[in-house]
Amino acid sequence: MIALLVQGLAICSVSWLLWKYFRQVVVKSPLDNIPGPPSGSFLYGNYKQILDRNGWGFLNYLTDSYPGIAKLYGPLGRRILYVFDPTAMHNIIVKDQYVFEEASWFVRTNDIIFGPGLLSTLGDHHRKQRKLLNPVFSIAHMRRMIPVFNQVGHRLVKAIDDRVRGQDAAVELDMLSWMGRTALELIGQAGLGYSFDPLTADSPDSFAEAVKAFMPTNLKIVFLRRMEPYIPNFGSPALRRWLVKFIPNPDAQKMQSIVDTMWRGATEIYEAKKLALEQGDEAVTRQIGEGKDLMSILLRANMNAEEQDRLPEVELIGQISTFIFAAMDTTSNALVLTLSLLAEHPEVQQKLRQEILDASKGEDLEYDTLVSLPYLDAVCRETLRLHAPVAQVFRETRQDVVLPLSEPVRGLDGKMMHEIPIPKDTTVVVGLLSSNTNKRIWGEDAMQWKPERWLSPLPEKVTEAKVPGVYSNLMTFLGGGRACIGFKFSQLEMKVILCLLLSKFTFAKSDKKIIWNLAGVRFPTAGDTGKASYPMKVALYKPTSA
Repeated sequence: MIALLVQGLAICSVSWLLWKYFRQVVVKSPLDNIPGPPSGSFLYGNYKQILDRNGWGFLNYLTDSYPGIAKLYGPLGRRILYVFDPTAMHNIIVKDQYVFEEASWFVRTNDIIFGPGLLSTLGDHHRKQRKLLNPVFSIAHMRRMIPVFNQVGHRLVKAIDDRVRGQDAAVELDMLSWMGRTALELIGQAGLGYSFDPLTADSPDSFAEAVKAFMPTNLKIVFLRRMEPYIPNFGSPALRRWLVKFIPNPDAQKMQSIVDTMWRGATEIYEAKKLALEQGDEAVTRQIGEGKDLMSILLRANMNAEEQDRLPEVELIGQISTFIFAAMDTTSNALVLTLSLLAEHPEVQQKLRQEILDASKGEDLEYDTLVSLPYLDAVCRETLRLHAPVAQVFRETRQDVVLPLSEPVRGLDGKMMHEIPIPKDTTVVVGLLSSNTNKRIWGEDAMQWKPERWLSPLPEKVTEAKVPGVYSNLMTFLGGGRACIGFKFSQLEMKVILCLLLSKFTFAKSDKKIIWNLAGVRFPTAGDTGKASYPMKVALYKPTSA
């Protein structure tokens, strides 16, 4: 009898999984009428094209060939949507953001990797976390970060100066490594009241190495991550992290080691902050940041919050782990992108350097001056427009929904469609980079890096499009309730570091072949090693006499 019951349960479970997955394949769908490219293969659909590290050409093809929406195929024939129409994006990430939720594989695997932080929660749980965290990233707190940013930035300048001074020619340095170490130390001191790296040694410590190895390793197991929703959800994230060691895959084992290193570091930071707060104000002021760092502010706010609004310890540790990864990888890669573009355009590099030198006069810039430098702002905005660190995000519909469009599209049946009915459980890919480079909005020069476009009023088509991004008519930092909570922190960090570096050094391209890899966060590799790296030729800046 028990054997028959177990057999029946097994049959029902398998049948449910098959129906859940193959329903879209066998049932006719309104998505069938939407134009799109052919499937790459039945097994993978178009996933290998949009997830391939060299998939930039395919994203450009989608951007140039389709009017804001295209039908793609997922594994085994499942239909998915690729969207960069501004009205449709507004509905996805703002108006109906709780219908278009984060993909299940993304949330569940992030819970295993980072713990229950902002990247791992949904609905009311996410809103509760966000409510407590939003005030931490206010402009008032950002202003107080400037001295810390400058202090860390000067340590970076000294480290580079020690390596290039006295050399007859420019010295080749891995600027990705230096930017990653600097970004980690900045989020450490300004965000967590903790020092990771004095920026003196030639190579980073094990923690920084682990965080920087995350994205290249993640790229190798991306299809494993997408299988997670079809695995029973049992035990704690810690238990599931432990079980990963039994997966016979070297990249999965490496990811487990990276995650364990990050989690140990986050726990150590939390315990130190908690102990200092328990010991009183004197102990807090003895810590790095003197209790003015973002995590100290968060812990105090959590202690003073109503009981129903407080976050448990595991979620606070999850926020630390999330902050470290998000603040280090995206900002450091964006800084390297900016330096690489300045190396390709030496005239822009010198113009920006002169603006910085004229404003600073040898002194550190105050907040109000820093954020008001027009050319610095234009260079940063244009880099983040054309080279958004995150190219696309995935959503899944939790119920049937109708998606309106800003402009009608012609269906395969020849009829014009003003809105698209989307069935429950449909995967939707939001093309952040496609929106930023959409020629229908930004003009025919959308694929050109032109900082000057930000020095005059933007074209009417840009403002009229009402792109739902939280930053400068761009989707770089997303929008809605899941917009990047630390985008002001990131912008400030970029500007401080660029000002300090360009005042002292010149940057030129290396002779090595560099490839920018499409990933969850884009990253560069040099040569054929596969290791994240970006060598550049760095020299002391020598002003020419008038």
